[in-house]
Amino acid sequence: MVDVSAKPATARDATAECRVRFPADVARQLRASGLKSAKGGVVDAAIIAGTMAVKRTHELIPFCHPLPIDGCRIGIDWLDEQSLRIECVVRTTHRTGVEMEALTGATVAALTVYDMCKALSHRIVIGPAKLLGKRGGKHDFGAAA
Repeated sequence: MVDVSAKPATARDATAECRVRFPADVARQLRASGLKSAKGGVVDAAIIAGTMAVKRTHELIPFCHPLPIDGCRIGIDWLDEQSLRIECVVRTTHRTGVEMEALTGATVAALTVYDMCKALSHRIVIGPAKLLGKRGGKHDFGAAA
């Protein structure tokens, strides 16, 4: 683990996204059902799972520091006729950033969408997942929230 003890605690945030693409027939079915599957509300389950993943990133990624999460927002909406876009924004005030937390939240939310919908098709595609931006620390990147 990197020693961050000499760094000042500053406000930091990161935004990541992950996409989920459905076969056309599955997308139509999900739109018609209001994104409900046999397991229940797809969006609600994905938001809960993504938020839990943000809070436990340090348990999943070996060299991540446990961080106090000041805020986490996950948004899920249709990007186009067949794809959902999941965006995860994470905030903290600490000595290290929350890029991995944002990426973990977005991808676990996407995995949950897959799990909630896999009875409809195994042809669902997850990705790409990417960091959209981060603020705080030495270098800012992209468009963070």
